[in-house]
Amino acid sequence: MRNALRTLKPTRRLTTTALTVVGTAGIAATTLAGTAHAEAPAKPAAKPAAIESAASTAQHVSAQAAHAQKAEAAKAEDEAGGSQKYADNLDGWIREARAIMAKHDIPGSYEGIKRNIIRESAGDPNAVNDWDINAKKGTPSKGLLQVIQPTFDAYHVEGTPDELTDPVANIVAACNYAADRYGTMDNVDSAY
Repeated sequence: MRNALRTLKPTRRLTTTALTVVGTAGIAATTLAGTAHAEAPAKPAAKPAAIESAASTAQHVSAQAAHAQKAEAAKAEDEAGGSQKYADNLDGWIREARAIMAKHDIPGSYEGIKRNIIRESAGDPNAVNDWDINAKKGTPSKGLLQVIQPTFDAYHVEGTPDELTDPVANIVAACNYAADRYGTMDNVDSAY
């Protein structure tokens, strides 16, 4: 029985199976304990190792299933962008932007967005590039993903603030532009 439990993959099905095994073993142990008690009232019956192992496995699998359910719920809520509150930091801005992007079919992974933000602005939503060719022409790149105003205006996504340096609006507009030009922000590895 112990080998059978080891070979099963931890899934929700295993939780039910393990609980069934534990339940059946528990009934057997209760029956044995009752019999042992009737014959020898002074000595309580010990739990067989198989029952303890099955119970431990069931607890572990149940904990894994609960963790997986919480992770799935958090992901769904992140993608739905419903009433979730996002942290006012880089992680929260990216997560909120991705929720909005999902509604508008704009591709871009968390990792790809963050990698480009770190390269472009080091995570500073108020970063301004005042030295490149755009700045010399009077339209400096601004924000987390260093977007110029005309690009922001053309790729701004309805429902986000109409402000170039707003972290979420900047991410969504930049990812919308990158999707149009490169397929996804994930394909951007240098100035774009």
